[in-house]
Amino acid sequence: MTFFDLSAVRKSYGPVLALGGVSLRVAQSSRTAIVGPSGSGKTTLLRIIAGFETPDAGRLVLGDQLLADGPQAVPAHQRNIGYVPQDGALFPHLSVADNVGFGLPRSTPQRAQRIAELMDMVALDTAMLSRRPHELSGGQQQRVALARALAQRPHLMLLDEPFSALDTGLRAATRKAVAQLLQSAGITTILVTHDQAEALSFADQVAVMRGGYLTQVGTPQDLYFRPTDPVTACFLGEAVVLPAQLHAGWAQCALGCVMVDDAQRNGAAQIMLRPEQLKLEDALACDTSRMDDALRVHGVVCDADFCGSTCEVSVRLNPYDAPVLRIHGPGVQVPAIGALVRIGVIGRAHVFADT
Repeated sequence: MTFFDLSAVRKSYGPVLALGGVSLRVAQSSRTAIVGPSGSGKTTLLRIIAGFETPDAGRLVLGDQLLADGPQAVPAHQRNIGYVPQDGALFPHLSVADNVGFGLPRSTPQRAQRIAELMDMVALDTAMLSRRPHELSGGQQQRVALARALAQRPHLMLLDEPFSALDTGLRAATRKAVAQLLQSAGITTILVTHDQAEALSFADQVAVMRGGYLTQVGTPQDLYFRPTDPVTACFLGEAVVLPAQLHAGWAQCALGCVMVDDAQRNGAAQIMLRPEQLKLEDALACDTSRMDDALRVHGVVCDADFCGSTCEVSVRLNPYDAPVLRIHGPGVQVPAIGALVRIGVIGRAHVFADT
């Protein structure tokens, strides 16, 4: 069931087109991530949803409330939308209690109890209520900002890159905790981020923006394994893109004969594999009497980076005018540079749509 609906939203700043007609539907109690490079229009879109900007054209509907119809829009303070900015934007001169309760009138019944409940919701000890923001860690500050946004019981929560200032380990832990909190509270959420892994792990639905347009919207799995074009594929993670000849569900390419996810297409096309779909084996240990081993492509290891639990291996295919492939493997099996290897494929390659 659609809870929030954007339809043909456009926005320009003078001659610069920020949004070229964006349409997006968000289901109730779901989490949507809008991801794209800097300048793609994602922050402009979030500000229009929040009510900080008005669209030049298009409609925004939240539940049964029309938020905007072109420049005619409901003011931000009347939308009942929560907003957590990138830096949290806590008031440094106020205590945690006063920050959390900033949007609650002093006359609110059981105000102190409500503030304590909000602290519990974001997994913070009420002993922190008397502290000032500078006495908290980055992750704790973001949770306080989230508690402040939750105080008004918003219909929609907007997160504007709220984890980007945190270090890697804290970012992942805070992101997971916030996702679980919002899910348990049943709050519809839109996250804006430039971090592809963050978008894929946080959201039920991911929307990719490029040049003021949404290029693809779908589940994280669909976008990662079945992107619409090579640009989207490479933006969402490392990708091996190869020209190929298709026939009856198979592709003949630099990797040999590979199964694909489109049995109807025939002829020239581009296919994609993620690096984790490629498997290395010592060519000398392969049983060439087996047909599947005999058909695997030879390559030579030209570089190998040990990354702890994983390794990243560069393999130059034979013949040597073929592309160099980057392959992810377990860190306990780092091949030597110069080693002769065979490359196997896990699963099916994705066939890009005709362009």
